[in-house]
Amino acid sequence: MKFAIALFAPPHAPSSRRALRFAQAALEGGHEIVRLFFYQEGVHSASANVVSSQDELDFSSEWSRFVREHQLDGIVCIAAALRRGVLNSKEAQRYDRPAANLAEGWELSGLGQLHEAAQLADRLVCFGGN
Repeated sequence: MKFAIALFAPPHAPSSRRALRFAQAALEGGHEIVRLFFYQEGVHSASANVVSSQDELDFSSEWSRFVREHQLDGIVCIAAALRRGVLNSKEAQRYDRPAANLAEGWELSGLGQLHEAAQLADRLVCFGGN
């Protein structure tokens, strides 16, 4: 089965942990992930600057490692990311910000990527949100 996964919650939320565990289990079960799409507060999971407490698992790093190790299509909604200060080098330069903080492996793009993922996948599974 082909899955598209959308995450709307921040990295410290329980739904972020559930989404990561679901994605890991899907791949371990022989399924395919056509795209990960991070939207709303979920964009913080793609930031290289999130620091978790020492007694907590660092889900931002876990997500980035997961995307890199499995060479997944990790998309971060550009509008939500800009609003929350998650920038790649191109956007940091465009908006005259001192630094980029989008973690390696992620790409900024628009909501059309979520729509396309839903069309390519057998199931769109969403975690978090209001």
